Amino acid sequence: MLLCPAGYYIIVNMSGGHFEYKQYHVDELAAEIDRLIAKVHKTREDVKDAPDDPCDPNYCWEKFYLFSDETLAKFVEARDTLKRAAIMAQRVDWLISGDDGEESFHRRWKEELDTLS
Repeated sequence: MLLCPAGYYIIVNMSGGHFEYKQYHVDELAAEIDRLIAKVHKTREDVKDAPDDPCDPNYCWEKFYLFSDETLAKFVEARDTLKRAAIMAQRVDWLISGDDGEESFHRRWKEELDTLS
């Protein structure tokens, strides 16, 4: 760590890695939830008008994920929150590691989070 004029500190550790790349795990959690959302939608279509009852308690949770729209909305909220968190952690990581300056930190923060809107 170096002390610069005006009392600012610079932490030098190039190429990211300050968080040991754990932000990628957060992003993978978001991707897994996205796969679950797709599976819930697919399952709902698969069982629609099915002659047998897919919600037999001995069978339902092994093959089918049948959740209410309210619950599914929470999955979407979790996925979106995790995506935002992964981007935020990546931006902080690159700033702290010296890959980005403050100007590019703010620009990339806005650009990357805006892609989620």
